[in-house]
Amino acid sequence: MKTAVITVAGISSRFNEGIPEKEKKLKAVYTEDCRENTLLYHLLEKCSFADRIIIIGGYQFDRLEDYCRWLDPNMRDRISLIFNEHYLDLASGYSLSLGLKEALRCGAEEILFAEGDLDIDRESFDKVVASRKSVLTYTFEPIYADRAVVLYKDEKDRYRYAFNSSHGLLSIDVPFSCILNSGQLWKFTEMETLRLVNERFLDETANGTNLRIIQSYLNANIEVDLIGLKRWTNCNTKEDYRKITAYWREEK
Repeated sequence: MKTAVITVAGISSRFNEGIPEKEKKLKAVYTEDCRENTLLYHLLEKCSFADRIIIIGGYQFDRLEDYCRWLDPNMRDRISLIFNEHYLDLASGYSLSLGLKEALRCGAEEILFAEGDLDIDRESFDKVVASRKSVLTYTFEPIYADRAVVLYKDEKDRYRYAFNSSHGLLSIDVPFSCILNSGQLWKFTEMETLRLVNERFLDETANGTNLRIIQSYLNANIEVDLIGLKRWTNCNTKEDYRKITAYWREEK
């Protein structure tokens, strides 16, 4: 079974900055015109390959439920919604762990994981889907420590991640042979390894970013494809959203 896991549990703090509480929006389903012009809808369209799509929500979960009820039945019937009750007090790794646990319980044979605040061009996305291996992705954006997730290869030829959750400076304390801006889209093909990694995460900490789970998976010497994403936008603000909708109009 091919499965997609999408995380949209965050509170969208930068997206809703300066807005009164009652007017704040769930970024994944925000639109300024038609209901199809949301990050989630375009991501779901790209995940049409999947037999099962697992969406992990938290903040404004009722709005996520309402939006998914509106979807076409062919798409809606493949979706499982999971509520992350710790979306305020645990980091992004817990959302991913909930999604992986459900995917593995349902018999997933490969899992594509995407963070729900991204927009990626169709051609690049399809390359990740088509790969027979586990996949790491990177963008062609410049690397700034206060916003990038860094993917690098160390002196032992292993891929590793670096990220500052406080959006401050980064340091890499080992020699490296290459350094890239992570694309935040992954594919997992080794299900038993993923199961063990996820169970250990839940048993030991249940906290930390999703990179903690992904790095543990890579540390098991998993063979990977490295795929560059031609067009990639991380939607942090409404200005980002409007830039993305311009791309959608061009691609029609």
